Amino acid sequence: MKFDLQSLLGQAQKIQEEIQKIKNELANKTVTGESGGGMVSVTMNGANKVVSVKIAKELVNPDEVEILEDLIVAAINIASEKAAELAAAEMNKATGMLPNIPGFNLGL
Repeated sequence: MKFDLQSLLGQAQKIQEEIQKIKNELANKTVTGESGGGMVSVTMNGANKVVSVKIAKELVNPDEVEILEDLIVAAINIASEKAAELAAAEMNKATGMLPNIPGFNLGL
């Protein structure tokens, strides 16, 4: 079997283009993390940016600000984990085609 570096580089170029396309598409996909039984929800896009925060009206109590803050942090962390999982799954579609070559970085 002959090693064809030119073919490999061409394939890597196509994969890099696909990765960039996926990164662009991830900005339009969203995930939501909830805490407090759904009383606080945070929606993030696949680029790990917060898009919206929803808080149930019954949580807005000046005497329980610390609870609300904790629930927001928890919802953001859950949404962030989901966004990372979404990004990894989408990127795997492109990078799964390439053999694992040590030191070969596609800018992931």
